[in-house]
Parts: sequence; C-alpha cells; structure tokens
Amino acid sequence: MKNWRSYRYKTSQENKNSSIANDEVALLATRLEFFIPKLMEIMRPWQWLTYIFFWSLFLTVMERHSLATWSDFMIQFVRSFTQNTLTVIPSLYLVDYLRPAFKNASILSVSMRIVLLLMFAAAVSMALVTLSMINFGWLTYDSRTFVLNIVLNTVLSGGFTTVFLLYFLRSYRELNALKLSFEYKLTAQNDLIKARTAPHFFFNTINTLVSLIESNPPKAADLLQHVSALFRASFSGTREISFEEEIDLCEHYLAIESSRLADKLEVNWKLPEEDIMYDMVITALTLQSVLEKILLNVVELTTETICINIEVTWEQHRVKIMIDVALPKKTLIINHDLRQHMNFYIQADRLRAHFGQSADIQSSVASTQIITIIDYPLQDVGL
Repeated sequence: MKNWRSYRYKTSQENKNSSIANDEVALLATRLEFFIPKLMEIMRPWQWLTYIFFWSLFLTVMERHSLATWSDFMIQFVRSFTQNTLTVIPSLYLVDYLRPAFKNASILSVSMRIVLLLMFAAAVSMALVTLSMINFGWLTYDSRTFVLNIVLNTVLSGGFTTVFLLYFLRSYRELNALKLSFEYKLTAQNDLIKARTAPHFFFNTINTLVSLIESNPPKAADLLQHVSALFRASFSGTREISFEEEIDLCEHYLAIESSRLADKLEVNWKLPEEDIMYDMVITALTLQSVLEKILLNVVELTTETICINIEVTWEQHRVKIMIDVALPKKTLIINHDLRQHMNFYIQADRLRAHFGQSADIQSSVASTQIITIIDYPLQDVGL
C-alpha cells in the first residue's frame, strides 16, 4: 500500500510549502509576499556568474581604446569581473537573508536600504580589488583616479540597483492586479454556479418538503438535514475541499433529489481506497454541479429509471472522474439539444484556475449514453 501524505497534512499551517494542488492564486500569493523576489532563486549562482562574466567583458570592450596591450585588457577584465562578483553575489545573499525583516518595512524604506547596501558593496569591492592589483604591481597608484573610480562605480551601482528595483516593483504590481483578477473571476464563477443552482433546485426542494411534512414528517426532517448541509457548503465560499467532502455533498444532493424523483434514479459509485481518497482534493461543488445538470437534462425528462455510474481514479498524478449515464430507451431526447445543454465551461474554468491549464471537463453524447470526464492534475507525493 502506498504511503500517502494526507490532505490535511499538506494543507496545514506547518506544511504550506507541500501543497498538492497547483492553485495559481496560492502561487501568486507566495510571489506577492514581498515586492522583491528571492534573488538567488531567480537564477543559480553559476548563472549569476555567467551574466557577470559577460557584463564585465562588455565593460572591458567598451574601454578597449584606453588599453594599450592585451595584458592591459586582461587585467582590466579580471578587475571588472572580480569587483562585480564581490559586489553582486554577497549582496544578493544578504538581501535574501534580510527579506523577512524587510517585509515589515515600507517599499521606499526597503528600496533605499538596498540601494545603499549595493553602493557600499560596490565601493568596498572596488577599493579592495584596486588596492590588491596595485599591491601585485598590475596597476599604478594615483589617488585622484582611485577616488574618482570608486565614486563613479558607486554611483553607477546605485543607478542600476534603482532600475532593477523599479522593475521588480512594476512586476509586483502587475502580479497583484493579476491575483485580484483571479480572485474576482473565481468569485464570479462561484456566484454564477450558485445563481444557476439555487432557483429551480430550491423551489423543487421546498415543494417536496411541503408534501412530506404532511405525509411523512420523519422523512421531511431527514431531508431538511440534507438541504442544510448542501446549502451551507454552497454558500460557505470555500473553493477547494477534500474529495471526501465533495462526495458527501453529492450524497446530500442525490438524497434530496431521490426524494422527489422516486425510483427514477440509480447511482453507482466506484471510488478509490479510503487512504487514497483521503489525500484527494477538488474545487467545491464541481462534481455536484455536473450531476445536477445531468439530472436536470436527462432524469427529469423521462419516466424511466436512469442509471448513473461514477468511477474515480487517481493515477500518474492525475485524477479522472468518469460519469457514465445510460439514456432512456423509450423517451425521445434530441441529442443536438442535449449536447448544447451538457457543457461545463464554468466548472472547467474553475478547475483550471486551481489545478492548471491541463484540467478539463469533456462530455460526449451518443445515442445510448452520455460520458462526462473530469480530469485534472494532482500530485500524489509519498512521504
């Protein structure tokens, strides 16, 4: 038996970094913790050194007219590369180290500190490299040139740092706007699903309750419990829930509809083992809304018993939910109209927003059956 990480373990406060869903809003939230990203995670140290190498080579080439020999060229290149390396790499590590402390300060305050840090690092590295080369006899000492080079290098470092900070700030604001648009879109989709679900389902349930209160009060009480559980989940605002909770919501919904549809509905579940299903997640009300549309467009239009088979698998980091519905043999259902009604664009968009663009919901209508497949990626990382 596989050793699965539990859903609650992965989504607990202590283990936020081991999330099993590719929730794009959560990924954006990580980036939006601070307007400066983790600099040493943008590129590896050897990649930073590669950029510094070519930048130093470019600066040396720009000064080639003042260099008399190839030896002077190589000395200037080594000087530039060493100085830039001593300025950039330690500063980036230090900024990443101080990042938690910077989060509590204003953007302006943090920017000024980082600019001053890079300027100080540039001045120190320039002085150390120049004095070392003078000591080795590779350069001649001239106090005026020495001071001017340090001042010029410090100012240039401050200018480049300011440009990069402005770029990070712009990216931060764009990502923040993107996050808000994601949240707005998801909220609108949730509201739209609720708006579509509530009217016909609510009035049908009320009518059923009214009739049961007089004829079968105990059954009416049970039905009220199902209604309460379903509507509480529907309006809770939760976007992602465990798969077990989604199954419970579907059971509540089917129990409510079964009281009205009598013997017209038969549902067969084929689910994974409990320890596997315990780790699965899904966007709230996704499967329930698919079942609701099937009942509305198939079961309610016939007097025959409709069998719905639901099979759930989780293999190779993907969850696949296949819903097989046998169409009635005696009732005429026009396939063209049925295909138009059996679309799940909103549910598919919600899945993609949480689990990535590879998530999808496809439905195919044949003469004898409807097959709907909910498919989305979900990591099943073992301990």
